[in-house]
Amino acid sequence: MTPKRLNTIKNTLNRRQPDLTVVMENVRKPHNLAAVARTLEAVGGLDIHAITALTSIRLTQLAAGGTKKWIEVHKHPNTIEGLAHLKKQGHQIIATTLNEASKDYREIDYTRPTAILVGEELEGITDQAVELADENISIPIVGMVQSLNVSVASALVLYEAYHQRNKAGMYDSPFSQRLHISAFCSGVYLFGFCRPSTTLLLFNKRL
Repeated sequence: MTPKRLNTIKNTLNRRQPDLTVVMENVRKPHNLAAVARTLEAVGGLDIHAITALTSIRLTQLAAGGTKKWIEVHKHPNTIEGLAHLKKQGHQIIATTLNEASKDYREIDYTRPTAILVGEELEGITDQAVELADENISIPIVGMVQSLNVSVASALVLYEAYHQRNKAGMYDSPFSQRLHISAFCSGVYLFGFCRPSTTLLLFNKRL
């Protein structure tokens, strides 16, 4: 690995936002998951969560554009377990859904640890997910269509989160300092970025 490549990886890692993620409920189209993951990685995310009954979830190469090297996919069997896991980590759950309680997506404070909850564009998120969410948000639409593609909606919300976090200086300091992560853990993250294939192999072997 060249010094230039290593420096690029270090700079990218320093701007990571481990407390910003997306949760996709009832994932049926792998390319949608991959497209959302690509945008999440672009704004500094590390993990994406899928609530699905499917036995396996993977990022399709075409839509992911190499993202699967940098984003870890976490699978949850049901909505209650998935959202409980994220709430235990301190995330606020922000559900993208249109109802009387929905706020404009730009009114939310995304500088807090945040999990953006999205669903399939035809069915949306479940009533159970809406009840478990901390806030409901919607994206203004003035045309005849009633909804946006899930990857487009996710991108709009994620870049609003990026705008707020960037304005707050959250991309200016190493995430290890922002989240009080030890030097050892920071080194583990760096190794994972430099050698993603080796890291995945070690993880699968539980080494």
